[in-house]
Amino acid sequence: MCGISGFCDFQSSSSPDILRRMTDVLQHRGPDDAGYAWFQTAGAAVGMGHRRLSILDLSQSGHQPMQFQHLTIIFNGEIYNFSEIRDILEKKGYRFQSRSDTEVLLKGFHCWGTDVLRYCIGMYAFAILDEQAQKLYLVRDRVGVKPLYYYWDDRLLLFASELKSFHAHPGFHSEIDPNALALFLEYSYIPAPYTIFRNTHKLLPGHIFSIDLATRETSLSCYWDVSSYYRSEPLDLSPEEILQHTEELMLSSYQYRMVADVPVGVFLSGGYDSTSVAALLQTHSSNQLKTFTIGFHEQAFNEAADAKAIASYLGTDHYEWYVTAADAEGMLSRIPEIYDEPFADNSVVPTILVSQFASREVKVVLSADGGDEIFGGYKKFNQSLYYTHAFPRWLQLSLSGIMKWISPDLIPVLKDQYNFSTRYEKMARIWKDGKPRSALKLISQYMTEKEVRTILAGEIETYPTAFDINGFAFSDSLNELLNIDVKTFLVDNNLVKVDRATMSVSIEGREPMLDHRLIEWLARIPGSMKIRNGINKYLLKQIVHKYIPVDLMDRPKRPFIAPLTIWFKQQLSDRLIEFVNEDALNKTGLFHSDPIIQLRDAYLSGKKINYQKIWQILVFQMWYQKWIAK
Repeated sequence: MCGISGFCDFQSSSSPDILRRMTDVLQHRGPDDAGYAWFQTAGAAVGMGHRRLSILDLSQSGHQPMQFQHLTIIFNGEIYNFSEIRDILEKKGYRFQSRSDTEVLLKGFHCWGTDVLRYCIGMYAFAILDEQAQKLYLVRDRVGVKPLYYYWDDRLLLFASELKSFHAHPGFHSEIDPNALALFLEYSYIPAPYTIFRNTHKLLPGHIFSIDLATRETSLSCYWDVSSYYRSEPLDLSPEEILQHTEELMLSSYQYRMVADVPVGVFLSGGYDSTSVAALLQTHSSNQLKTFTIGFHEQAFNEAADAKAIASYLGTDHYEWYVTAADAEGMLSRIPEIYDEPFADNSVVPTILVSQFASREVKVVLSADGGDEIFGGYKKFNQSLYYTHAFPRWLQLSLSGIMKWISPDLIPVLKDQYNFSTRYEKMARIWKDGKPRSALKLISQYMTEKEVRTILAGEIETYPTAFDINGFAFSDSLNELLNIDVKTFLVDNNLVKVDRATMSVSIEGREPMLDHRLIEWLARIPGSMKIRNGINKYLLKQIVHKYIPVDLMDRPKRPFIAPLTIWFKQQLSDRLIEFVNEDALNKTGLFHSDPIIQLRDAYLSGKKINYQKIWQILVFQMWYQKWIAK
């Protein structure tokens, strides 16, 4: 795991010193080594910088940028099956000077071009300069585990693992895109390919961006799309065959993520996803696995006891830490630095803290993100299907029509229920549209588009996202919803959360449930094997129950979030008022402050307000103070 940065400058305003600054701001991603390469072509200056976190081949043989003939690479990630690819290349006559996966990827690109990606099992974001073809390639892994941003204004291309690199280049214009801000307020993250800044993009998962150094012509191509598997014919297999092959793929995927020359651990929450990782690995290994969890003294949020029971049953070397509001307050000021784009997932605080905790013992840690998306774990899938399938279409339209004319604030008793007006508006729209994908979009929003428009100043253009793409046939309605969630919430929320948290303390986060072979397989499994008789993650649970007794697992699902809803009304209320006040809001020029202050005061007074709305405003204000109002 590393950090990469660079530029392709057609106006010769860049320099080696700028490249160094862009790269070294990513030192947390790679504290072990640094490298820089500078190229001057007839029409452009190209800089490539690398910060290294040594995981495979700890020697200087793995130093980057790495060159072979006319190719130069900077690489962030891991190719887990690099040994197998290396064997193929050696039979073709290639020779190797290191034991690194970077050299394998570089010479694989020399042999096959971008087709090398067909061979790769792993997570990666890399840039390759081909001096012979005068082209620069930017590549991101299939699922989007590793980040890659780029800025392009027809004269200057910047690229990096994190946005903070761009601020080190004088040619970068950090102009906020209010339409992307609207997406952030709706979802608590900004979906790809958008970012908070104009002319700045996230490279989509499974995509390649290239630029011709002679003509400035750019190209964006897709080499892998999860949708093609969700749209395929479902596999006609018995439940027993599905269970067996799924377990085999899980074990293979999990064991690949243990490949390292440094200590490896596992985040263990006690839920089915992380338990599956710990159980399969510990059961099939003679070495004691290190597992890590954090707990809270507020029992409604605490999973530490469950994780400890699982660890005890499996016999792992288990570490736990109970955190407090004081621990969270110390972390809050770091959030805008760690997440250099507004990002308000409600579990960033515990994720950063558990990463910090694990970094004392290991340099690689396995997370279990993706289980809910690929196995069907979230209740929002059940709700989306129920709301649109349980009632006849004529009744849905009738209810929606009636609700349009009745204000939720006029309904006795219900108007005082938790977040009622927002939920009321969502249900009216869900029944009006009548489609599960529309229901999933609305359920996924913390603020509706209508609410966002009341608090943002100026006109807003609605950017399309994966929620809005229609016209494809899917094997069943549930798989259509899973496809959307993999392309939105998984990549732009969960994977961002873990990558930045682990990298902030210079450890590598790996995602064993997101092996593309497992995803492709599960995408073709009927939805009835994922949610069966109201049981979410049915298939995964059948596998886990082979390793862990049901009575240790059979309990209500708790989200992995800090008790912010309690802390911000008590110990952290001063921090909320410090950033969310009329003067601070008006300084941005982006908000109508009155409705936000009313929302804040209603929340602090104990009214049943969704605290996530307040958290998102607070996160944006802290981010703005760090990166814009300097």
